[in-house]
Amino acid sequence: MEQMLICLSLALIAGLLMSRAAKAVRLPAVTAYLLTGLLLGPFFLGRLGLSRFGFGFGSLAAVEGYGILTQVALGFIAFVIGNEFRLSALKHMGRRAVTVGIAQAVITTALVDIALVALHFARPDVISLASAITLGSIAAATAPAATLMVVKQYKADGPLTKLLLMVVAIDDAVGLVLFSASYGVANALEQGRIDPMSVVLEPLLEIALSLALGAAAGYLLNLLEVYFHSRSKRMSLSVAFVLLTVGLSMVSFKVGPIHCSFSLLLVCMMTGTVFCNICPTSDELMDRLDRWVSPVNILFFVLSGAELDLNILSDPLVLLIGVVYIAFRSLGKISGAFVSGRLDFVKSEAGEAVVEQAPVREAERVIDAEFTEKTEGKEGLPVKTEKHETAPAFCVTVLRPGTVLPG
Repeated sequence: MEQMLICLSLALIAGLLMSRAAKAVRLPAVTAYLLTGLLLGPFFLGRLGLSRFGFGFGSLAAVEGYGILTQVALGFIAFVIGNEFRLSALKHMGRRAVTVGIAQAVITTALVDIALVALHFARPDVISLASAITLGSIAAATAPAATLMVVKQYKADGPLTKLLLMVVAIDDAVGLVLFSASYGVANALEQGRIDPMSVVLEPLLEIALSLALGAAAGYLLNLLEVYFHSRSKRMSLSVAFVLLTVGLSMVSFKVGPIHCSFSLLLVCMMTGTVFCNICPTSDELMDRLDRWVSPVNILFFVLSGAELDLNILSDPLVLLIGVVYIAFRSLGKISGAFVSGRLDFVKSEAGEAVVEQAPVREAERVIDAEFTEKTEGKEGLPVKTEKHETAPAFCVTVLRPGTVLPG
């Protein structure tokens, strides 16, 4: 236990010091935190064997041991983003956010699918058709954590910033549907059959259950808030509810043949949305809560950087897939937001802003599974693993300070 506390404290200190260095070269603090995690990870300082003294992470398994911390941090980040979905903002930007959110996700998936499928036909030994389709759907995902951190670091506020946060929130629901549909198609290619229940019903049910659970939690939080007049006790109650929703979102169960689960991001976002729209003191509480969880958010990114498995980058074919993937994903995000923005009179810079997130950790797992199968002399659909809604294992933040403009 003492080793874990020392490790977390040193990781936090190192992340803060690295952020000062990043500021000197005008890079966002998020990039510094991710780089700190990479340096403390098992492929750099972790190799020196200092992890037994609490300095660095000796193995990827050790990093995964802190998984609950990353899930909790995501819960708080999603809860704070829910604050952007106030009815007053939805009246002005709701339709625009939905238009941009859906368009950029669908266009990104289509472009990445086309590029990777073309790569498959050109070099079948590099990537299978099933994996190409699955990776295309993952490209639609946009992790909200880095966006929120960069926006807050530069104190950005205004129409573009509010639209950006709404689009990032909508991305989770759209990405869930696209991934399920694409995975179903990929599964059909490999097994010769398609399961409509897992492709259509289960993802829609997950979205509905997540929104319902989040709405109930937000309403209950507001009911209990009135019994406390102390600011510290109200904030403590809010923290307790975020922890509760994170825990409940990890529950999964079956109703007959239907597998039911929740999306952590959607549950916590909906909790924050409902609470902020019905609680008159939500602004102050959100501000205090955001300040309180700042160290947790820093550790979240440090751990995300430490999770990068450099072994998968040793194969040049993986790098080829990565280059194609990143290039067409960036093109899809920018062009999708640009086209939908022009149609709906939205600033086109929103597309550049959503490029900064790499997809969730499933991308790394899919690539790893693809080349594991290739070395075993067979190609096929990557095994569908347990869902973890985490930050990217590693990404370089390209959102510049001037991208999200105040006003």
